[in-house]
Amino acid sequence: MPKPVISEDKRRRRRPTRSGTVLSEGLIVEAALRLLREHGSTGLTARRLGLALDCDPSTLYRYFRGMDDLTLAIGDALIGEALTGWTPTGEWKTDLRTIGLRVHAQYVAHPQAALLTTNRVTGRAHELAADEAVLDVLRTAGFSLADTVRVYHAFIDQTLAFAALDAASLALPKDSLRADEAKWSSTYARLPDTTHPRIAEASRLLAKRMVTSAYPTALDMLLDSAERSL
Repeated sequence: MPKPVISEDKRRRRRPTRSGTVLSEGLIVEAALRLLREHGSTGLTARRLGLALDCDPSTLYRYFRGMDDLTLAIGDALIGEALTGWTPTGEWKTDLRTIGLRVHAQYVAHPQAALLTTNRVTGRAHELAADEAVLDVLRTAGFSLADTVRVYHAFIDQTLAFAALDAASLALPKDSLRADEAKWSSTYARLPDTTHPRIAEASRLLAKRMVTSAYPTALDMLLDSAERSL
């Protein structure tokens, strides 16, 4: 006889863990984010999560089908946090700029998690809500359906690409990050104009700008370009 199907709700643990905590999907995601922050992606294992939550690692599979499913939940949680409290203003450029900056900032605040999730499609509730919001902003502004999808595609991919790029820098060991940033002053600023005239004339501005994220500038350029097609 086939095994009876057990609903997801019944699979989930209602008894407290050894430390008295009742597990939930949100609690497991929080613990996973903490492990990523402290140990990086290699430190995110069922065994370590079990230790962090004071439960048997097998208990986690009552909530997630596997570690990949947990990874998708982490990405969706970051998007949810980014849009918590956001409400549309009716000004489409303002709304898209705010969404983009919020999502980018949330990923950058969790660089190890960003590296693990920015290239994934979760299909979960928060991601769907964010996509619906962006598409609605564009359609309400008057973009055609084809242009809505075109701008949406560029907007989402640009946001996630910069999030991944900036997160990768922040995930470096601090000494490596400082050494990389110092090169704009120690190397580029010292190049003579006889051999590198364009770098030499721009060196001071480069040293100031290249240690910050270009995402806000790129986002404004994208939105200005979209506005011209409206």
